[in-house]
Amino acid sequence: MSNQDELLRIEGIRKSFPGVVALDGVDFELRRGEVHVLLGENGAGKSTLIKMLSGAYRPDAGRVLVDGEETRIHGAQDSERLGIATIYQEFNLVPDLTVAENIFLGRQPRRYGMIDRKRMEADAAELLERVGVNVSPRVRVRELGIARLQMVEIAKALSLNARVLIMDEPTAVLTSEEVEKLFAIVRSLREDGVGIVFITHHLEEIAALGDRVTVLRDGKSVGQVPADTPEDELVRLMVGRSIEQQYPREAAEAGAALLKVEGLTRDGVFHDVSFEVRAGEVVGIAGLVGAGRTEVARAVFGADPYDRGSVSVAGAAVRGSDVGAAMSAGIGLVPEDRKGQGLVLDASVEENLGLVTLRAATRGGLVDLKGQRAAAAKVAEQLGVRMAGLGQQVRTLSGGNQQKVVIGKWLLANTRVLILDEPTRGIDVGAKVEIYQLVNELTAAGAAVLMISSDLPEVLGMSDRVLVMAQGRIAGELTAAEATQDSVMALAVSTNIGTDISTDISTDNGTTAVEGSRGH
Repeated sequence: MSNQDELLRIEGIRKSFPGVVALDGVDFELRRGEVHVLLGENGAGKSTLIKMLSGAYRPDAGRVLVDGEETRIHGAQDSERLGIATIYQEFNLVPDLTVAENIFLGRQPRRYGMIDRKRMEADAAELLERVGVNVSPRVRVRELGIARLQMVEIAKALSLNARVLIMDEPTAVLTSEEVEKLFAIVRSLREDGVGIVFITHHLEEIAALGDRVTVLRDGKSVGQVPADTPEDELVRLMVGRSIEQQYPREAAEAGAALLKVEGLTRDGVFHDVSFEVRAGEVVGIAGLVGAGRTEVARAVFGADPYDRGSVSVAGAAVRGSDVGAAMSAGIGLVPEDRKGQGLVLDASVEENLGLVTLRAATRGGLVDLKGQRAAAAKVAEQLGVRMAGLGQQVRTLSGGNQQKVVIGKWLLANTRVLILDEPTRGIDVGAKVEIYQLVNELTAAGAAVLMISSDLPEVLGMSDRVLVMAQGRIAGELTAAEATQDSVMALAVSTNIGTDISTDISTDNGTTAVEGSRGH
C-alpha cells in the first residue's frame, strides 16, 4: 500500500470518561476505495472512536492523520472540512423539514442573499438519484420510512463531498432487499474511491461487503484480519472466548398457563388472536412487516386498546387499556424501541431500574431510596451491567447494557409474564448470548416469556413453541421440532386466513421481508 492510498490513520488514541477507559491505545487506518469493518461488542469503544472522528469528542492522547498529515478535529465543521461524514444509527434529520432542506441544512445555496430553493431541490434530486432512491426533494422527512431515511442520510453525506464515510449499524432496521440496495450503493462509493468505515453486528455482512476488519475489545484494538475470516474467529476476537452455542436455550419444564389471550381483536389491526404461554416456557412470535405482532403485544400490556377479547394471568382477568392493571397482574413489556419507550435516557441506571417498583417503594409520600438502591445494585450485578456506577446516566451506556437495564427493571418487579419485543436488535453477539441466558434464568424460575423477533434464527433457536402471524391473525402454531425457516415463512405469507382486515405488509419501497420496524 502506498502512502497515497491512505486516507485516514489513527495512532495510539486514548479516551477516558469518569470511571471508564473507553479507548486505550487504539490503532486504525483506512484506505481509498475500501470498506473497513469496525467490529466489537457493545461497550468495546466503537462509538467513542467514531465520535472522535466526527468531532464530538477529543482524544486524551494519540493522533489522527488525514492524507498523511496530523490534524485535530475540534468539532463537526472540522470533520466536514476534512471530508469525513458520519451516519449514526439514530438519524440526524429534522422531521418537519423537507428532504432537500435536510440534505443542505446549514449549507443552503443562496442567490441575492436568499436561499435558492430551486437550485437546492435540483441538487438534492441529483444526489437522491445517485443513491437510487425515488423520493421527492420536497417531501417532509417525517413522511419517509426507515429505508428512505437511510438513503437521505447517505445523500447528505455525498453533498459534503465526503471522502471518508462512517456508517454506524446502517442495516439494523432494513429488510433483506433494502440491505442489498444499500450494499450496491456502498460498492459504488468504494469504486469512486470513498473510504468507508462500516460498523455492524451482523457477521454475515462482513464477508459480503468488507475488505478488512479491525476488532475492538475493552477499548483496545485486538486484531486486524481479512473480511473473509471465519465467523467463529471473529467472535473469539470480539469476546475473548469462543461461543459454542449461539442460541443456548435451556428448556424448562412447562407448567400451567400463566398468560392466556382469547379472541383479542382490534378492528383493522388484528383479529381473533388466541394463545397461551405456560410457566417456564418461551413462545416466539414471527411474521412479516404489518402482521400485527407489536400491536398485539402492546394490547396485552394495556398500552393500546382492543375492541374484543380478553387477557388473563394465572386465571385472573386483566382489565384492558390499563398498563397499571397489567403490571399489577405481573406482565412486563420490553419494547422494541428501548430508547424511546423503555428508558428515561437522562436518568441514572439506578433511577431507571427502579421505575417499575417506585410506587411500591413509596410510603407516606416518601420513597425508600436505600431499599431501591440496594435492589438496583443487586440486579445490576446479576445482569452484569457494565457501568461506572449506579449513578451513571443511562444514555451513556452501550446498547447491550441499556437493554439489560430495561429488562432489569422488570426483574426488580418480580414479573411473571415478560414480553420481549425485538430483545436483541442492535446488540452484539456476546451481549445477545447474555440476554438469552437471562431468558433461561427467567423460565427456570417459572416465568413465562413471549418473544417477538424479526431475527428468524433467534425465534427458532430460543422458542419452545412458535406462533406465526399473518395479516393480523395467528396463521399457525409450530412446536420447536416443527419450526424451520421454510415452515415459518410458509405460514407468514398465508393468504387464506381471513379477508376482513385491510393489510399492507410492504415496506416503504414495496418489498416484503421478515423485519421489525414499528408496527410489524
